[in-house]
Amino acid sequence: MKKQAVNVLKFFLFLSLGVIILYLVYRGQNVAFQEDCALKGIPSSECSLIDKVLSDFRGANYLWILFVLIAFIISNISRAIRWNMLIHPLGYRPRLSNSFLSIMIGYFANLGIPRMGEVVRAGTLANYEKIGVEKVMGTIVVDRIVDVISLLLITALAVLLEFNTIAAFIDENVSFADRLGGLQSLALYGVGALVLAFGVFYIFRERLMKTSLFKKIIQLVEGFVEGLRSISKLDRPWLFVIHSVNIWLMYFLMTYMCFFAFAPTSHLSPLVGLVVFVFGGWGIVIPSPGGMGTYHFLVQTALQMYGVAGDDAFSFANIAFFSISLGVNVLLGIIALIILPLINRGYAPAGPAPIEKEEL
Repeated sequence: MKKQAVNVLKFFLFLSLGVIILYLVYRGQNVAFQEDCALKGIPSSECSLIDKVLSDFRGANYLWILFVLIAFIISNISRAIRWNMLIHPLGYRPRLSNSFLSIMIGYFANLGIPRMGEVVRAGTLANYEKIGVEKVMGTIVVDRIVDVISLLLITALAVLLEFNTIAAFIDENVSFADRLGGLQSLALYGVGALVLAFGVFYIFRERLMKTSLFKKIIQLVEGFVEGLRSISKLDRPWLFVIHSVNIWLMYFLMTYMCFFAFAPTSHLSPLVGLVVFVFGGWGIVIPSPGGMGTYHFLVQTALQMYGVAGDDAFSFANIAFFSISLGVNVLLGIIALIILPLINRGYAPAGPAPIEKEEL
């Protein structure tokens, strides 16, 4: 009961954080929207940003949203294959369907509590494939490390290609630069906390090492290490790279194809799509349910760098977030929850086996 209460508390904490950020983005944009209406002589009673967003939703081209959904599925098929490649060196051969559906459930869980999806994803696959959850978590750590490296490389590419545009925007918007600068203070506090935690552990290390909790942590670490070692045992590392590239190519196409679903962004180039994709990617990384609020703020900021009106940028962010990040994850997550038990009736995984070369 205590654990459930903590999880419920975390859910409402992060949900509240996302809603607050989204409200602040909406409030700031609504002020600008009302001022624009006043300049055009439109009465405030006939000038509602919410009505505009709803109207833009109704006018969106959902054929392009369907293409975005297809790209999302393709990217996660590659993710499931890549994940299985990390698990194979451990001696297990999980079903591709189980890996894919476990990933979908993980995304669904992330909408409730950020980063909880990784734990749910590992637990789901471990349950159906009878693999130690700590080993599965080790492979997920590798999976996420590769994702972080990929996002950093893509970010560097976007900054390199659009450095002048990004730098000029930051110079013109000091408040935005100040917000970025605030991250430095946060990083310093984080480092200080780590140093303090390490000092406390060092002082009481002998007592801590004798506790059952410490022994369990050691077992988890050993499982993580075994999962991390799997990347050095890949039979076909080039295939791992190909799937990694495909995952992020599909992610980029999800943003770029969404441009064509909304008239005010349909003229934007693939390069603009790259920048918006990078900004949105970091918005999802920041802890909030699925990137709620943070995604909106950063995507809107990126679009305004290229002359898209603030209210249109806000509408696009909502169309992309609620139709894709939220709608797709909820839909596929629920489908995965229903299908997984059905396709695993009577399924008995073979268990660990001697590691063999993968067939071409």
